[in-house]
Amino acid sequence: MNKQQWKEELQHELNDNILKFWIDNSIDSEHGGFIGEIDQQLQVDSKADKGLVLNSRILWTFASAHRLHPSPKYLEMAERAYDYLLNHFLDREHGGLFWMVDYLGRPSQDKKQVYGQAFMIYALAEYYRAAGNQEALDLAIELYHLLEKYSYDPIHKGYVEALSRTWEQTGNLSLSDKDLNEKKSMNTHLHVLEAYTNLYRVWKSPELKHSLNELIEVTLDHIIDSESSHFLLFFDEAWDVKSHHISYGHDIEGSWLLVEAAEVLDDPGVLKRVIQTAIAMAEAVHAEGIDKDGGIWNEADPSGLTDTNKDWWPQAEAMVGFYNAYQMTRDEKFEEAAVNSWKFIQNYIVDRNGGEWYWGVDQSGTPLPNEPKVSPWKCPYHNGRACLEMLERLDRQ
Repeated sequence: MNKQQWKEELQHELNDNILKFWIDNSIDSEHGGFIGEIDQQLQVDSKADKGLVLNSRILWTFASAHRLHPSPKYLEMAERAYDYLLNHFLDREHGGLFWMVDYLGRPSQDKKQVYGQAFMIYALAEYYRAAGNQEALDLAIELYHLLEKYSYDPIHKGYVEALSRTWEQTGNLSLSDKDLNEKKSMNTHLHVLEAYTNLYRVWKSPELKHSLNELIEVTLDHIIDSESSHFLLFFDEAWDVKSHHISYGHDIEGSWLLVEAAEVLDDPGVLKRVIQTAIAMAEAVHAEGIDKDGGIWNEADPSGLTDTNKDWWPQAEAMVGFYNAYQMTRDEKFEEAAVNSWKFIQNYIVDRNGGEWYWGVDQSGTPLPNEPKVSPWKCPYHNGRACLEMLERLDRQ
């Protein structure tokens, strides 16, 4: 594909579809902040709970969009998200942020899910990069220290999944009803890695550098299966494996986030090891996870495919992850895979009528009818970030 054409298509998709949809449809003008849930038919559930992940991802997306493509509209959305998070999610008594608030902004799930704290760090660091807000950076640093104090495992390394509101141990660990109730997970570690990477960009603390370096090593030593080059998904506190499911979307996303982390860390030895691993991860997804239409399937296990749907976010991550592999190897099969991911997104995932992207499609390419357009998990982050990331990468070529 012609790079100029690709960039024009990405820019159009980002500005005129994804970000426009969220500006036009997601603002909760009645109760403040953003609407918690909108279904596929654009019916608003005005009394749906509002998730920490949704709101922090909105903050990250619009801060990043404003940083790279300055716009008063994008900054206004970022400021709205920031204000709502501080006024309703921030636990001013015990520190950290609630997992969920109700439509009026009152805590409905007050546990400290580490995944959610990580996304807030990620978003705050980006908001600081975009707007220079010192209060945001200070809060990000405070959250980092809270995770290191309460979630970090000094014996086995890594981070436990969740704690109570008062940062005590809890039996309620799982991220969602799709996840195992285990002490540690790939998903949480991947996004703590992402958060610490973005924070280290703007706060060059020796303590944080040590944490980021150790987290990269933990990922390489425990979370990636050295034989298959797939992520292992769930563990007990001593890193005993509790699941052999394969998530192609996380594999390809992790391959590029690991490289980004190592580049920001700026340790040549670590970077060399990470690049070798990341290429192997991309190779594995390329060999096993791509359908003939260019999309990647959701999940498998050692016996074969277990979920042949193609959700929106693995497609977004595949475009970036395969292009990242191409940049590292100059192997044209990876560039072709990235282009094919974008074509699949354009052909099947972009909602030409309702705006934004469908949650996903089934094996026949038909949009899944009962999945939401906006929800605690359906946010502008994966698809918005993929467009922003690809625009940056294509500009550097």
